[in-house]
Amino acid sequence: MIAGVTNIAGADLLPVLTPTSTNPANEVAKKLTGRDYVSWSALSTYRTCPLKYRFRYVDGLPEESVSSALVFGTGIHTAIEEPFQSMLAGEPKPDIAKLMFAYRSAWLPHDPDAIQFGAKETRETLDGLAARMLTAFLVSEAASVDGRVLGVEEEVRGVLVDGMPDLYGRVDLLTEDADTLLVTDIKTSRGKWSQEQVEDAGEQLLLYSKLASEISPGKKVMTRFLVLTKTKEPVIEEHVREVEPGCVKRTVAGAERVWRAIDSGVFYPAPSAMACSGCGYRAACRAWCG
Repeated sequence: MIAGVTNIAGADLLPVLTPTSTNPANEVAKKLTGRDYVSWSALSTYRTCPLKYRFRYVDGLPEESVSSALVFGTGIHTAIEEPFQSMLAGEPKPDIAKLMFAYRSAWLPHDPDAIQFGAKETRETLDGLAARMLTAFLVSEAASVDGRVLGVEEEVRGVLVDGMPDLYGRVDLLTEDADTLLVTDIKTSRGKWSQEQVEDAGEQLLLYSKLASEISPGKKVMTRFLVLTKTKEPVIEEHVREVEPGCVKRTVAGAERVWRAIDSGVFYPAPSAMACSGCGYRAACRAWCG
């Protein structure tokens, strides 16, 4: 069930977002984390490392550092939304200068000394890469919409299954045409995505599609990954899939199991060469003794 969504541009298209007040699990979540809901980011963090989940969502510890890849991805993500925001507001398509301004704004909240850059990587080289990626995006078909834009960074919230708090999230882009509601997630990647990557990354969109499906009753729901590659010559990819009820059911069941573990207070480190290297809680993790 969807509790409602709110359109950030104020367009009178969608109902107002409200919590599911009759869901008792919301109070459980609020006592644990201070939030009366659970997010996909929180569920994913727990699956990667339960102790990292505790540090971030239960203890509220600030991260010691942040990776440049995360800040860069946020900036590209913010910039790509600009043309769709303009469509929603009935304004002219923005130019590359406006997109670069949006990209750079993502760096401002971060202490430069706390940002971890990769080998042979600097702020200047990343700015150049961003300009190439955003220029390629602006001239691609992906920068246009068939149909109409319903929302950008659209909030969705609702009950997935009894006993679990409301799932809250933001859909990067919601569009519709005469027959289809399209739920889009924006990604950056070092290279082109394989079919396995599309399938592995699809869980979040499956859950969001379940919540968003009531926006346009009777329409077919499709999910789309809009992927920009961080290559010398950037490529814009679109991976579109029809939502399969069986996949949604499996994903909901998995999310429920994760919540049960969180609710039970099961927190432990999950060492990983890939996940630990860029983690912002390395010192806190080393100091943890159970």
